[in-house]
Amino acid sequence: MSERLTALRRLMRRERISALGVTDLRNLRYLTGFTGTAGGCFVTERSAVFITDFRYRSQLSRQVDKAFRFAEHNHPVIGIAAEAKKNRVKSLGFEESALTYNLYSRLKKEARGIRLIPVQGLVEELRLLKDKKEVRLLRRGAKLNGEALSEVAWMMHPGVTEREVSLALEVAMRERGASGAAFDFIVASGTRGALPHGVASNRAMRRGDLVTIDYGAVVDGYHADTTRVFCLGKPTMKAKEIYDIVLRAQMAALDAIGPGVKCCEVDEAARSVIKEEGFGKFFGHGTGHGVGLNIHEGPRLAPGTEERLEPGMMVTVEPGIYLPGWSGVRIEDMVLVTEKGKEVLTRAITKELVVL
Repeated sequence: MSERLTALRRLMRRERISALGVTDLRNLRYLTGFTGTAGGCFVTERSAVFITDFRYRSQLSRQVDKAFRFAEHNHPVIGIAAEAKKNRVKSLGFEESALTYNLYSRLKKEARGIRLIPVQGLVEELRLLKDKKEVRLLRRGAKLNGEALSEVAWMMHPGVTEREVSLALEVAMRERGASGAAFDFIVASGTRGALPHGVASNRAMRRGDLVTIDYGAVVDGYHADTTRVFCLGKPTMKAKEIYDIVLRAQMAALDAIGPGVKCCEVDEAARSVIKEEGFGKFFGHGTGHGVGLNIHEGPRLAPGTEERLEPGMMVTVEPGIYLPGWSGVRIEDMVLVTEKGKEVLTRAITKELVVL
């Protein structure tokens, strides 16, 4: 963790931020190791203070990096303001996306006389590149995803509801060591497959349905993400056609990934395949996103994103086609950008259209 603190200070110098208060809990975990639900930290060039209340005294002694001194306050914002005053700073950076207006007003009151500077994406910039431990956890999550779906897939048949599949999938994950679900699982059957975020419902599956399953496990705070499509019974020619187009688009995007490649170029590799087949208007989201302590984080594989991929970045690749009144298809893998190219972590599940 101390290396992350050193890296944060380097970014602070680059941005000319002399003091920073961190209140986003994912960023706090990344910097300190703390997994509780109430805390913050105050960082300057020479000072690093972890702030929480009395409930976490024992927990912080086991989790928080020794580079941080502990200060007990009833609220992180109060503690950050107190430390800013103690250190006599003239300006204080704060994470603008992590504070409600109410909390910002409180910080402004407590830190009266100190200039407040909104900061966006500073710690998140560090989180873009995964270290060996983070890659290990995400690799484990991808493996666990595959094992769980391979077990649960065979329970799908006409009459089974989407929610029954979702529950069975989460149980299978937890039995293998997941701490929870990365998000509300998407189990979208039949015409509901046209909903990109068709969270599992009470709909009973029917013969001939395509079933899109988008799901993920949390392993020690890190979120895995996978999507696969199944067919209950013999697929129609249209189902085969749409599935083939999406699979070719996904493979084109995978082939495009490598260090130095622009994120928009990976997106275009997938999008051009779908456009050429006449389904461009039915692919309305980006081709992928980063995963880590959040299920959606940087970088984004999307049109107009000029950011370049670097070794250590972990992204999903998930093009799709969604046809209202019919169904939809999305195929998603987790991919690590490496020095020589990429590594696809999602290996345990076939990408052929599985007929059940």
